[in-house]
Amino acid sequence: MAEIHGPQRLGPLTPFVGDWEGDVGVDLSYHNKDDETGQTGYFEKAWFHPIPMQENGQQQLEGLKYGMVAWRHGEEAMEPFHDEVGYLLWDKQRGQVMRAVVFGRGIAVLAGSSAGPRDRTLHFNSRPGNPDYGILQNKYLLERAELRSFDSTFTFNDDGTLSYTSDLVLKLAAQGGKEMHHTDRNTLRLVKRIHPGSDNA
Repeated sequence: MAEIHGPQRLGPLTPFVGDWEGDVGVDLSYHNKDDETGQTGYFEKAWFHPIPMQENGQQQLEGLKYGMVAWRHGEEAMEPFHDEVGYLLWDKQRGQVMRAVVFGRGIAVLAGSSAGPRDRTLHFNSRPGNPDYGILQNKYLLERAELRSFDSTFTFNDDGTLSYTSDLVLKLAAQGGKEMHHTDRNTLRLVKRIHPGSDNA
């Protein structure tokens, strides 16, 4: 029997709505203290809650406010090593998804790409200097760990889980200006369903 869908005003963002957790995260990054690249396992909490429709003149955007926080395995009772907040936005008329995100390290990104209303895999891409999907970073990072590109993908799996990958290309002064790929991946499961019209959405 075919799955029956409603209007889904959030388009491809519809399945995100709710609170999620995942404990199979893997972070590959440069570790300053050890002066080497290594992998770190992590536990993560994420939430995606609907916002009122946003209007820019004739443009109408549906969206979600979201947050993602991660702790290294064994440090769940301590401060997280990663914290981000932002918005996922859907421009139905132009067929665009956007991820407006601020990282606690002093980085702001607007990333996006084309998407259909029922796509199960969404891509968010950004490059410094782009007039639309671009990257801003603080002066220290520009000198020591310049972010050259940002690419992330979210995929809704058949078992109801949400997987993501992210790839940040960094130019590291500590490695003689060489570029490296800082990557993250995790699979999250829904732990609390949020109705778009509820008070805690």
